[in-house]
Amino acid sequence: MSPRTLFRPGALAEAATWTLLLAGLLLKYVVQSTDLGVRIGGALHGFVFLCYVAVTCFTWVNQQWPARAGLSALASAVVPYASIAVERSLDRRGMLGGGQEPHGALEKAQAWALAHPVPPAVILFAAVAAVFGFLLFLGPPGTWFA
Repeated sequence: MSPRTLFRPGALAEAATWTLLLAGLLLKYVVQSTDLGVRIGGALHGFVFLCYVAVTCFTWVNQQWPARAGLSALASAVVPYASIAVERSLDRRGMLGGGQEPHGALEKAQAWALAHPVPPAVILFAAVAAVFGFLLFLGPPGTWFA
């Protein structure tokens, strides 16, 4: 597996869940019919957001991006559909390719994870699910400090 095949689906999923969330917000606040779209779209978007952040951090370290590229990729998760533009920009500049020789324990572990993607994917999914579950336990962000 290459960093590109890891990062691209995350960027596309992040954008797709923005569509669900925005549609839910439209139903709730403009049409004023139901908040079900926000609850479902928001939950899906939140989970995919956490996955995208994890994949972005992994790819950032693996590809040795400069800070500006990594921070742009992370910030793109906050702006609707920006993850697609950032992914295309990184790909055009050759920043999603492979080929770097791993140096050190972290890079060797990442190389192993890219060569054997199923076990790390299961671990990552479980970790993101645990964080997501904890955030659900805390409740909506507006109620955390109230």
